[in-house]
Amino acid sequence: VAEEAHSGSLVANLAQDAGLTPAQLSARRARLVSEDGRQHFRLDRATGHLVVADRLDREQLCGQSVSCTLPFELLLSDPLQFFRVEVALEDINDHSPVFPEERITLDVLERSDPGSRFPLEGARDLDIGSNSIQAYSIIPENEYFTVFFGSPNEDDKYLELVLKKPLDREEELEMDFSLIAFDGGSPPKSGATQVHIVVLDVNDNSPVFTQEVYIGQVLENMPEGSVVLTVTAKDQDAGINGEISYQISHAESQSDSAFVIGPISGEIKLTKPLDFEASEHYELRVRARDGGGLSAICKVLVQVLDVNDNAPELMVSSFSSPLPENSLPGTVVALFTVRDRDAGANGKVSCGLEDQLFFSLRPAYKNYYELVTVSTLDREETAQYILTVTAADAGSPPLTTTQTFTVDISDVNDNAPVFNQTSYTMYVRENNVPTVLVGAVSAADADVGLNAKVTYSLSPAQASEGPSCSCISVNSENGHVFVLRALDYEQLRQTEVVVSASDAGSPPLGANVTVRLVVVDENDNAPVVLYPAQDGSPASSELVPVTAEAGYLVTKVVAVDADSGQNSWLSYQLLRATDPGLFVVGAQSGEVRLRRPVTERDSGKQKLLVLVRDNGRPPLSATAALSALLLKDFSDVRQPHSSPASEDEGGSLTTYLIISLVFVSLLFLITTAAFVARKVCKRKELKGGHVLYGADNLQNGLADAAAAGTLPHAYCYEISLTTGSGNSEFKFLKPIVPSLPAQPCAMGGDSGEEQDFPRVPVTTEDVAGENPGMLSAEQFNSL
Repeated sequence: VAEEAHSGSLVANLAQDAGLTPAQLSARRARLVSEDGRQHFRLDRATGHLVVADRLDREQLCGQSVSCTLPFELLLSDPLQFFRVEVALEDINDHSPVFPEERITLDVLERSDPGSRFPLEGARDLDIGSNSIQAYSIIPENEYFTVFFGSPNEDDKYLELVLKKPLDREEELEMDFSLIAFDGGSPPKSGATQVHIVVLDVNDNSPVFTQEVYIGQVLENMPEGSVVLTVTAKDQDAGINGEISYQISHAESQSDSAFVIGPISGEIKLTKPLDFEASEHYELRVRARDGGGLSAICKVLVQVLDVNDNAPELMVSSFSSPLPENSLPGTVVALFTVRDRDAGANGKVSCGLEDQLFFSLRPAYKNYYELVTVSTLDREETAQYILTVTAADAGSPPLTTTQTFTVDISDVNDNAPVFNQTSYTMYVRENNVPTVLVGAVSAADADVGLNAKVTYSLSPAQASEGPSCSCISVNSENGHVFVLRALDYEQLRQTEVVVSASDAGSPPLGANVTVRLVVVDENDNAPVVLYPAQDGSPASSELVPVTAEAGYLVTKVVAVDADSGQNSWLSYQLLRATDPGLFVVGAQSGEVRLRRPVTERDSGKQKLLVLVRDNGRPPLSATAALSALLLKDFSDVRQPHSSPASEDEGGSLTTYLIISLVFVSLLFLITTAAFVARKVCKRKELKGGHVLYGADNLQNGLADAAAAGTLPHAYCYEISLTTGSGNSEFKFLKPIVPSLPAQPCAMGGDSGEEQDFPRVPVTTEDVAGENPGMLSAEQFNSL
């Protein structure tokens, strides 16, 4: 990952690299553990992605190292598992070159020959590689100086001003220009310093160091003020021009330096103790300047030496494992000796045991030690002890060696098997394949060997629990649970059995657990259309006035599905229609409505085919065929434009209409007379006693209509019987709600007798608030 990446930037997919799924990361409580405790990255358990937690600065974390790696551990639980993760931090060009001084003053003799070189302290760029300093230039360019940046090798470049033309102090006493350093980034960054040239009349010899490179070594435990080495420079000039002073040049501030140099003596001393683990070497630039202003620079390399003491050695003479859990306190487990090859205090060794609750160390002879028990052991509490013995010398800092003893405790059969769950719930889809595996039970025994070998079996059902299902079987070795035959969700939704687990000890110990098998519904039932009836008879026709507006409810397709859950969720779709743009079907309600107003160009008779589909996988479907007649009014049926009726057919239709009208009128008169007579009879019956009616009768009727699902809203229907068609034609006029008269129903009468009720206007205020707009089937027929 590149440094300076934004918080949340994707680094890698740890779940994929570790061969795990994001669900496993969450289940096993995955977390990141770093050695230094700093969390540079964050793990998203939901996706398994490793992202940047906070701003990463490569220079702050790794300094000038060529490679920068941030290691940490991916820790998983259940079971415990580690993954070593290393993230390489790539350098970006986020630092500009910086000169150690904002202004450089050089004294140059006017007699200096062309080609004379004047060393300068170069700029420093915290970036590495191509992002570090690549070139220098002088702005504005002049005829006297040019800049040289290079060396025989790439690792040790130096910066010099080269004189192109002799200076004349009489013409120009001083000269100023800018020295700019460019790095190789994209885009490149630069840093500048001002160079002030003072032309001198004399002092034609610069200081010369006795060595170009000084190399010194220092122990990491050397105290502050210790002398590392001494640099020496000579100047052939005399007097003040031959007096030399020394100083250390750094790109960073002098306060951060671990070294200081004597300005006269040239001794380089420590200002603070060095740390070998922090830095193995230091590179310094020392400038020697004479009294006339001429100077020279040398390089000083300081190598930090680590104190390499010998660690103690621990040799085991005897070790006893496994150890019986009935061993007496004081039993010798191991005998070992220790020694150290160092002398003096560094060779004196002491031993210690981390856990002394059950074991302790006892000195034997000279450098021999015994590892013994101090209390009674219990294998059921701890089956294995991992003991760590630490041997440390008396050095400063002391070095240590550890030896691990793994002590196993032998077992007796005193633990019954324990299931990993108090109960199990397993699922199987209906219409399953016989002998299908639906899950497994698992029991663990704290014992070992034969005492921990667990076998599984089905326990016989108790008489009080009723007969058990014979469709379930369990594998005696691994606890796999099988369903032996195909199950039907509509017949059996769930069943329970008891599984026993017993070990192979003597006598055997056992445990029981309840396994509940849940049958999952499959989409094996197609939707069934209840309305309009699809019994092979001609499709029913719905009446639609030509004045109907868009959104007018034509009819409603009602269907049910025997499945459950999402397998029974139904959706409706207009599959085919005479004019598809005229109608629209509600996807969830099944209501057929007008998409737009009826026009003169629309056919008088519209045929529709509605597809009813469930939400199963794969989905099952059914179709409902219906037709609609577009009417100008209820006494005149508008014929389709494409097939005009003949005069004979028109006459026949008129005859049938007249006959129907007469029949309906007679039926109305007879019904009215019967109703009046029945009312008279009821009044006579009411004189003898009172009949009470509960609200439950009305609510039950309304609930029946709601359960049928055919009319989610209340609508008034007007029925016209047309000649030449045996179908009833309905027209939805407007939403209504019922107002039922409080009159008794016929009790104990003939089953074939029908209840007729007069049409009465009803309003929304007359309806109870519990089920507004809901009609029972009998109430609907009576309107």
